[in-house]
Amino acid sequence: MIRTVDSPTHVSAPVLAAYSYCETVTGQQARNFAYGIRLLPAPKRRAMSALYAFSRRVDDIGDGELAGDVKAARLEDTRALLARVQDGAVAEDDTDPVAVALAHAAQVFPIPLGGLDELIDGVLMDVRGETYETWDDLKVYCRCVAGAIGRLSLGVFGTEPGARGAERAPEYADTLGLALQLTNILRDVREDAGNGRTYLPSDDLAKFGCSAGFHGPTPPEGSDFAGLVHFEVRRARALFAEGYRLLPMLDRRSGACVAAMAGIYRRLLDRIEREPEAVLRGRVSLPGREKAYVAVRGLSGLDTRRHTSRLTVRRRA
Repeated sequence: MIRTVDSPTHVSAPVLAAYSYCETVTGQQARNFAYGIRLLPAPKRRAMSALYAFSRRVDDIGDGELAGDVKAARLEDTRALLARVQDGAVAEDDTDPVAVALAHAAQVFPIPLGGLDELIDGVLMDVRGETYETWDDLKVYCRCVAGAIGRLSLGVFGTEPGARGAERAPEYADTLGLALQLTNILRDVREDAGNGRTYLPSDDLAKFGCSAGFHGPTPPEGSDFAGLVHFEVRRARALFAEGYRLLPMLDRRSGACVAAMAGIYRRLLDRIEREPEAVLRGRVSLPGREKAYVAVRGLSGLDTRRHTSRLTVRRRA
């Protein structure tokens, strides 16, 4: 069982200001994520914002316009900052609000901060321009940039006392992260190609005649692009199904948060499946009203109850 630590009743003004900065970054830069974490009580919501703000800093370095060697140096500087947080060497009056907020969050919740080291490793893979021959290869990358975030988030959420199978909660959180990342990869296939990045396994691209890449609004000539997308969608759905085993292990509001974020990506996956070539014409997204609907479903517990009942049926079978 993974427990969370009760938040202290008093949070100092400098720490609250640092959290406020992180929440602003989250609200501006991560609308899907922000929809989910708004369902959490304030201490957990603040901690999740701190995790996001640090992760965003890492991602922004990797996605920026700097030369590769400069990016690598900046990422190592960020790793050094993370080491200071891990060592308890960040004071409340430190000039870096993200470090202040993350340090406080790590004092309040048992967050496995090593997951942020993994994130940095994953972004360094981007900086080096690595490609992936097989799904097993791609999983290594996805675990660094998304599975680790799932495990970090679980440190904030915790698991309910007596939750059945809670020892596997980190595994399920990791798998749900993989599901979200694969959905991201499908959604951003054209954008990534424009940035010189290919994430889908080369074995899969070859199987469906897509090895030429995605550099325009139409699939490569003679390819079975729809077949490729549907193949990857099935893989993502299997990951979602496994990752959703986490939901019954969480308290109501944490479960609602996870269900909302995962639900948004599941609906994105549905849209991509219905119209595969749409991802080559622009970014597929959900309107705000649909995201709000998913959030309400998560808060009501509908998705958690549905997946719990499915697991019960499977056990009986």
